Amino acid sequence: MNDQEAFAIAVEEAKLSYNEGGVPVRNFHPGAKMHSLTLQIGAALVSKDGKLIGRGHNMRVQLGSPIHHGETSALYNSGRLPASAYVGSTMYTTLSPCDMCTGACLLYGVSRVVIGENNTYLGGEAYLKQRGVEVVNMKSQECQDLMEKFIKEKPETW
Repeated sequence: MNDQEAFAIAVEEAKLSYNEGGVPVRNFHPGAKMHSLTLQIGAALVSKDGKLIGRGHNMRVQLGSPIHHGETSALYNSGRLPASAYVGSTMYTTLSPCDMCTGACLLYGVSRVVIGENNTYLGGEAYLKQRGVEVVNMKSQECQDLMEKFIKEKPETW
């Protein structure tokens, strides 16, 4: 799976979530039930050998949870894997990761983080880089438009 394919999954998650009425992100892992809960940040986790191992979206509002962000949902939805499965992986996310999600990426040995945009929110990119993680900003106008629309329509949720 290449960057464009994996990033498209993260964007799809964000759109699904937004269309469901939240901040777009949808969660999935093989063999699990799909959850239709929303918050507009999508994420996909791809192993170092190019296999999708988790995808998710922000569900803070839907679950009343402060920790169900897009990236943490993707990790959660990857299921119970050995630590080695995460080492060298790439996290694709539609928005720059917050401090918590930055820490989760570091904890699990994610070596690359590909973000959609960081204009609407600048997260822990500098810390990721400082810790040796490659950070790629896609500068996606589509992601920025999604977030700007969400922030405008639902400022109380953001």
